[in-house]
Amino acid sequence: MVKAIRLYEHGAPEMMKLEDVELGEPKTGEIKMKNIAIGINYLDVYMRKGLLIGYSPPLPYTPGMEAAGVVIALGPEVTSCKVGDIVAYAGFPVCAYAEEQILPAERVVQVPPSIDPIVAAAAIFKGLTAEVLVRRCFKVGPGHTILYHAAAGGVGSLACQWANALGATVIGTVSTKEKVVQAKEDGCHHVINYKEENFVDRVMEITSGKGVDVAYDSIGKDTFEGSLACVKTRGYMVSFGMASGEAELTYRHLTYKSVFFTIPQFLLYTEARSDLVAASQDVFSNIEKGVLRVRVNQYPLSQAVQAHSDLENRKTTGSIVLIPSK
Repeated sequence: MVKAIRLYEHGAPEMMKLEDVELGEPKTGEIKMKNIAIGINYLDVYMRKGLLIGYSPPLPYTPGMEAAGVVIALGPEVTSCKVGDIVAYAGFPVCAYAEEQILPAERVVQVPPSIDPIVAAAAIFKGLTAEVLVRRCFKVGPGHTILYHAAAGGVGSLACQWANALGATVIGTVSTKEKVVQAKEDGCHHVINYKEENFVDRVMEITSGKGVDVAYDSIGKDTFEGSLACVKTRGYMVSFGMASGEAELTYRHLTYKSVFFTIPQFLLYTEARSDLVAASQDVFSNIEKGVLRVRVNQYPLSQAVQAHSDLENRKTTGSIVLIPSK
């Protein structure tokens, strides 16, 4: 038996319960991993609330889509790793909030010896998301100006650092004075506290009325119209979240300035193992080189409810991980 968080009904963080569960042994093509650290991201919140029916597992289930740990058992026909390896995964299956889990071997990647597994767990999902945002759905480079909402969040912290390193001018939005300081440390050239300023007016002032090449919006309903207003003609609107609710997209939104609109899912960009390995290596390499500094907030696995509550109430910055051993 192992300890795991279980969700029996959708709703508030308190719906999650810590229980003993029977795990079993890995089957063909699978591994068993003893988790060292488990990442939390906003998809976990959406699933817990029941906002992603058809995407999340049927109730009851164990939440979580990212973790790092040590391989403790192999099923038949596994050649990509061995017992004792430190590996990480992000995406499916949804089952990470546990002391141990069974995973498809083809979805785990090796963690370099120079990277702490806790950092790997904090960075793997968010780092792969950031890689898709700044390297694939829009290839950020010198001369570009970007707008990034929630610049002090787990993905935002990494994406802004990465975009800065790629030569872009980075405009970030945050909700508190403390987060203004962090966003500047994480590569934002301009930081807007949207609780004190109108971000659209400020962006247009910074860009001398030209707008930005790309807007990255994970907030959704509350910022969607404003984000589009900030995008220049034939610019890019990248929507990848709905923390404030689902935005309503109309034909008018996109035709007004011939905006390119996309909703990227990093899982679709890393379906092939070769793409997953290459993207993971890019993330880990940039951590090793110091291009990406990962901010980590740690909670015991038993405090998953508190971690979710703090995330939703914007009390955290950077990435959140659950530690089973605490």
